[in-house]
Amino acid sequence: MAGPVGRWIVLLFRIPSEPARHRIALWRDLRKAGAISLGQSAWALPDVPAVQPVLERVERRTATAGGELLRLAADGLTPADADRLAAMYESARAEEWREFLADCDKYRAELDREQAQEKYTLAELEEEEQSLDRLRRWYRDLRNRDLLGTSLTTQADQQLKACTRRFDEYADAVYARLGSPPISPQSGGTAGPGTGGGTRL
Repeated sequence: MAGPVGRWIVLLFRIPSEPARHRIALWRDLRKAGAISLGQSAWALPDVPAVQPVLERVERRTATAGGELLRLAADGLTPADADRLAAMYESARAEEWREFLADCDKYRAELDREQAQEKYTLAELEEEEQSLDRLRRWYRDLRNRDLLGTSLTTQADQQLKACTRRFDEYADAVYARLGSPPISPQSGGTAGPGTGGGTRL
């Protein structure tokens, strides 16, 4: 469960229905920032310094659309209300983290299949590195909007590191089969055993 939050910022806005692109862009910004929907045109974010750029962006988008924005500070009328807000936020982040963790499992299983089938080629290696980079980007996006460091954050970090270690093991096996890694100044990606270039978060 996310740690206790002193206050939440509730955003209430009214935007003309047309053109729809303004409303869609606003929803996209809020979801990307980790805001939770409280109802039609009502969203909540933890009241932490990191949300300030989000608030400024939402204000600009609302003004551009010719709409109105009201920002309120809230902490729940009762302790039960405060717990409900925290639980809603935790649930939203947990759903995203579980999807990420499932893909981490799939990634390691894929590397196991590659080695079982002895697919030791540079093409396969490059493909697996691209998949790992996708997981890294996904992790950064989720971590940036998990403003409270919810319960699955640590597990996701550990699983991403496990994926990185598993990739390095596969890369070592590919290079051992091929002899040595090629030197390419344009590759900028996988490095050979002992260089540490393939391990990063």
